[in-house]
Amino acid sequence: MDIVFMGTPDFAVTSLKSLIEKFNVRAVFTQPDRPKGRGKKISQSPVKKTALSYGIKEIYQPEKLKEDTISIQKLKSINPDFIVVVAYGQILTKQILDIPKYGCINLHASLLPKYRGAAPINWCIIDGEKETGNTTMLMDEGLDTGDILMSNKVEITEDMTAGELHDILMEDGANLIIKTLKKFKDGTIIRKKQGKTCTNYAKMLNKNIAKINWQLDAKDIKNLIRGLNPWPVAYTNYGKKNMKIYKSKITDEISSMEPGTIIDVCEAGIKVCCKDKILLIEEIQFPGKRCMSVDEYIRGNSIEKGLILGK
Repeated sequence: MDIVFMGTPDFAVTSLKSLIEKFNVRAVFTQPDRPKGRGKKISQSPVKKTALSYGIKEIYQPEKLKEDTISIQKLKSINPDFIVVVAYGQILTKQILDIPKYGCINLHASLLPKYRGAAPINWCIIDGEKETGNTTMLMDEGLDTGDILMSNKVEITEDMTAGELHDILMEDGANLIIKTLKKFKDGTIIRKKQGKTCTNYAKMLNKNIAKINWQLDAKDIKNLIRGLNPWPVAYTNYGKKNMKIYKSKITDEISSMEPGTIIDVCEAGIKVCCKDKILLIEEIQFPGKRCMSVDEYIRGNSIEKGLILGK
């Protein structure tokens, strides 16, 4: 089968590799090269780097695919059996959706219809879900509303971070896409309507949601920390500095002191009052420094006991 692949970040790379090994990937569409990092050096997307490494010659990077008539004409000339989309980052219009013979298949990192939207991996952890998964769907003009083709479930363990879940879903998703395409080829695929109901919409992440509210329960704060690791990373104000928090643990201790108060600092971590219990902060990062355990940090620095975080 002739495939056109559309994707951009690391999450899409494993799927692209699997498709190249199993099918005929005729072309790759990815986002344009962008300035990245402190030096603003122009950087290629992970998908583009992968496509180049496999010798794919037809790589297209339209700024806005829906308005790029040359790219659309190229898609029509390729006349693919499928367009496979994994975290591409652009909306496909009906004109584009109608080009492939069998349709456009999207891999979405949630168990649809739950967590439609841009950041399903992060929000399922922030919301304290115990399981999630991947879904392949036949794309329509809506946002993650197309018919479900296949899905698989993944357990979310108590301390799993968004980064760890990302890597698991990345591998499982690639396998799911291959299974989906093979079922299509065999004529055994079963389509399932999603309906209009969507729960827990996974809105796009930004740094504004990363500030910790110590008035919340310890469990909610821990889930926020897990869900925003490795980006944008949950943080709190430590005096005039921002302290990023990468890892924490809920204790059985309680305190009547104001939420956000540092009640103890030891090798195990920083004990902070929350609405219900005390949270043990285990890994932190201050501006200009790397992420490190609290034990490592306090060997050469001090953390003030009694200080109220977030103020």
